[in-house]
Amino acid sequence: MNCEDNLDPIDDYDVRQWDTREDCEVRQILDRIADKWSLLVIALLDCQSLRFTQLRREIDGVSQRMLSVTLRQLERDGLVTRTVYPVVPPRVDYALTPLGRTLHETIKSLVTWTEEHQEEIAAARAAYDARREMMES
Repeated sequence: MNCEDNLDPIDDYDVRQWDTREDCEVRQILDRIADKWSLLVIALLDCQSLRFTQLRREIDGVSQRMLSVTLRQLERDGLVTRTVYPVVPPRVDYALTPLGRTLHETIKSLVTWTEEHQEEIAAARAAYDARREMMES
């Protein structure tokens, strides 16, 4: 639907639901799931459960602490399950929950859109940078 098509001021979709107030649940959830570490964890857990060390190896640049925090937050939000096996050394597997799998479908759509439009975005960035450079010189 185009903006012109939506003349009704009352709509099911309200951009103000992304309010920046600290107590805004939607904003908190978006902040959590839209960060780069969460997106990568969710994508990697799509078809398989993985151990912490496997996730860390697959995610370039993530620190052990940041991965632990990310996994804990995703588990708290019901997107990831953590299974501890009583063996020595301890074994912990992480997997997407059914809710997490629904989010992965949305992430795949976003990645597909990005892949389809990356050249347009690169061209827009280059044009913007050229304009800025001309204005600054």
